[in-house]
Amino acid sequence: MKKYENYCTHLHVLEKAAEQDLENEFIISGIIDKFFIQFELGWKMLKELLKYEGKAVGATGSPRAIIKEAYSIYDFLEEEIWLEMLENRNDLAHIYDGGKARELADIIISKYVPAFQKMENAVNDRYGDVLGMI
Repeated sequence: MKKYENYCTHLHVLEKAAEQDLENEFIISGIIDKFFIQFELGWKMLKELLKYEGKAVGATGSPRAIIKEAYSIYDFLEEEIWLEMLENRNDLAHIYDGGKARELADIIISKYVPAFQKMENAVNDRYGDVLGMI
């Protein structure tokens, strides 16, 4: 599955965020941008997996609907964290304060990257044999 490959490739870049200079505004901006892309790849991968599972919401669902449906199927998905990610993704355009951006970068590193990693591993465990066919 190309979406899974893209998800993993992007995640491996985002995982390096903790090693960066978190006092540098440009770095913080890059972490937030990478998070935005990673989240998009994540919910869209979930959408494809739901379609594979025969769930109608996979055909037309919004990110919120996809996350909620995926939570009802997949025990690896932490609904509260993913809905929080959705909210933060939606609020990105309104972050003008450097302190708020730094806070978000810290949350991305400490909370969201582990959730992304958990999903990467669980999807591989559950669908490893068929990922190339989805």
